[in-house]
Amino acid sequence: MTVPEGPLAVFEAGLTDGLDRLGGSGVRDGPVEPVDWPTLTAAEAEAQWRALDQFVSWLRTTYGLPPTVVPPLWHRHPELVEELSALHTHRLACYEPGSSGSGPLAWHADFADARERLREWVATSGTRLDRDRPTRATSWPGEPAVAPAEEKSITDRQADFAAFVAADLDSRRATRAGAAARTGEQRRGV
Repeated sequence: MTVPEGPLAVFEAGLTDGLDRLGGSGVRDGPVEPVDWPTLTAAEAEAQWRALDQFVSWLRTTYGLPPTVVPPLWHRHPELVEELSALHTHRLACYEPGSSGSGPLAWHADFADARERLREWVATSGTRLDRDRPTRATSWPGEPAVAPAEEKSITDRQADFAAFVAADLDSRRATRAGAAARTGEQRRGV
């Protein structure tokens, strides 16, 4: 069956645009590498947050994932960020041009395992569709007691994500600026 060039061209352009938004088109400066969140600069973190948010949105809608697997405020829980980021990186590597033809099957098998871990992380963290609280931390003997976290209503996920990322980027910039100031002081012998 032949497809007229017009509709095929439109379909291929849409597919390419979608892959570009997900970072899965294979058009990158280098190989797919894992994201080490604590080491990112503000500029690197901003790009990674945007890519991960687009991936998570695509993932939850494509696979119909409930909030017990991917909750709205996943970005506020480091354990969910790490798991989803690893899943994103793994997908990019499995679908990269030149990858093994069995890569997509491997990704789906690993995705099944990741869904179980995500369910466990969500249950442990206590985040839900309409409410969120910071993941509970347990104090070990000799450490100060951790105050119970307050639960908050979720009213606008996108606004919360934007505010969270802005705060994260500001924190990264402040950390870098503080480190640069300390380095300058050490060079001057202060």
